[in-house]
Amino acid sequence: MEPVRGLDIAKNVFQAHGVDADGAVVFRKRLTRPKVMEFFSALPSCLIGIEACATAHYWARSLRELGHAVKLMPPAYVKPYVKSQKNDAADAEAICKAVTRPTMRFAEVKSVEQQSVLSMHRLRAQLIRHRTRLANTIRAHMAEFGVIAPVGRLGLERLIHIICDEADERITPMVRRALGHLVNQHDQQVMQILDLDRQIVIWHRSNEVSRRLATIPGIGPLAASALAATIGDAKVFRSGRALSAWLGLVPRQNSSGGKERLGGISKRGDGYLRSLLVAGSLAVIKYAQRHGTKRPWLVKLLDRRTSKIAAVAMANKIARMVWALMTRGESYREPLLRAA
Repeated sequence: MEPVRGLDIAKNVFQAHGVDADGAVVFRKRLTRPKVMEFFSALPSCLIGIEACATAHYWARSLRELGHAVKLMPPAYVKPYVKSQKNDAADAEAICKAVTRPTMRFAEVKSVEQQSVLSMHRLRAQLIRHRTRLANTIRAHMAEFGVIAPVGRLGLERLIHIICDEADERITPMVRRALGHLVNQHDQQVMQILDLDRQIVIWHRSNEVSRRLATIPGIGPLAASALAATIGDAKVFRSGRALSAWLGLVPRQNSSGGKERLGGISKRGDGYLRSLLVAGSLAVIKYAQRHGTKRPWLVKLLDRRTSKIAAVAMANKIARMVWALMTRGESYREPLLRAA
């Protein structure tokens, strides 16, 4: 067994725990942020465990440049190894123990390019949430004056037109001036979202894996780029079902006593990716309803289940396709229909 270090990362104060090849504790050290790289650069090559939380990928890349082997673990999998009350020293010791477990599951360290693409996706999602809040605020204030509009983009544009029309007397000048600030913010966020969309499409066209994923029905540039940047190396998953389970698209189990009980989907993993796959599946369902011969199994499923349940089932199927394409280096091929 090689020497193992556990590093509990934070914003300014870090805690390191080290054991030798025999498992004996060799140090427990509190480190400030500027001293972390200096401390580990003086150590011989070893295995370092870190919880996969904020800034973990940056520290993993930095420590790997020093020649260390770094593994990231989900915090939920490390928690059972904390043997006393929670503090930085106990967390670092638990990380040191967990990283050596043969059954431990590890997270892949993301590259700078992967994190850059995911940053655009996260910012885009945040701007969309802000835009929705602004739209709801505009609707709420206009409703106080008896002015309402249908749900959707066209209804909001109708309200914005009333706010911008100074001749419209349904709202007072004071309200028009106040809501004008919200309209300006809404328009600005719309332009920012479109700019991020363009940047994501540019990266998608330059990335070979993302382009291949976009050949799958139900996956466009947005979902393809997010999947390529998040998953990275799909070979870390044993099968397509393992990837689907990682995305939370498999049934949640509550089995005991040899009786198998399955519920709704587990909803584990990345909710953003899951929502993109489900949204893409709804588009596939609409197409299948118009052209039933393309996917007869989906049409039969829609006869027994609602469209939302069918969309989740289709998203599960798409996730398995994603794994197959990423591991085999192929593009999507439409399956041939069996002869009658």
